[in-house]
Amino acid sequence: MNKYPPKPNRGQHSTAPLYFKFRPKSISFWSPSTPLLCLQMNPTRRFKRVASKPNRSIQPSQSSNDLETRTSHRSKSVTVRAKPKPRQIQPQPQPRLKIESSPVSDPSFPKTTILSPGFFQIDALDLAPRLLGKFLRRDDVVLQITEVEAYRPNDSACHGRFGITARTAPVFGPGGHAYVYLCYGLHTMLNVVADKEGVGAAVLIRACAPVCGLETIQQRRGQQTEKPILLTGPGKVGQALGISTEWSNHPLYTPGGLELLDGPQPEKIVVGPRVGIEYALPEHVSALWRFAIAGTSWISAPKNTLRSP
Repeated sequence: MNKYPPKPNRGQHSTAPLYFKFRPKSISFWSPSTPLLCLQMNPTRRFKRVASKPNRSIQPSQSSNDLETRTSHRSKSVTVRAKPKPRQIQPQPQPRLKIESSPVSDPSFPKTTILSPGFFQIDALDLAPRLLGKFLRRDDVVLQITEVEAYRPNDSACHGRFGITARTAPVFGPGGHAYVYLCYGLHTMLNVVADKEGVGAAVLIRACAPVCGLETIQQRRGQQTEKPILLTGPGKVGQALGISTEWSNHPLYTPGGLELLDGPQPEKIVVGPRVGIEYALPEHVSALWRFAIAGTSWISAPKNTLRSP
């Protein structure tokens, strides 16, 4: 019987423990089929088998920080949060236009009648203040007249000074017809012809207050506002009514189309010089032929030139 166990064959690794009678501090054992083993001995304990670490070179791109990061990424759990759905913004309702109370407001408007032709066949200077408080109606839009200007014959600011032309012919027609022209080729200006046929006089509608058809007025004006800027200006009035120069010479006293309806007479009015007629003679520039309802904000600029008569 052999004192030591048989040597393992080539390609096989021995699993049998190794024993030695002497006590050196360390001894190395190597076989062709096994890696190099270093046996460390303790004088009072059995041998401890320690495997030597292979000599592996670390790639330059794999630093210690990268290895720690990969290890930490593997150990941590990833929580994916669902993307919240975008909040649906509810459309805000458009504010309704508020019409301030006016001294000429008439609760019995549905019973209002169309003015007769005789109402208009008087001097423009007399017709102008009488038009304050009356109603203009076209389709579902109703406006109350709040500001006007009078233009008389032999007036250097009146279009009749040019005589009868294709443009000014309606001014020389009988009172009660519409005279519509373009100002600067942009703004549609509505005038009410005054006096007898052939005289050549009219009253310009400068401002109004909305009564009915507010949505249509805002759509035609392209403004969603509660302020008087909606209708304070002759071009704005024409735009709110949706008229063009084709309405010139239209009778305002016939039902259908553009109508002029009766309305209450205002308690007080203010007067002042007309606007934008610097080209006229001095006596016509300073003439107090502009009329407006006192106490209402539905008046065009300038307001500081208006005063009690």
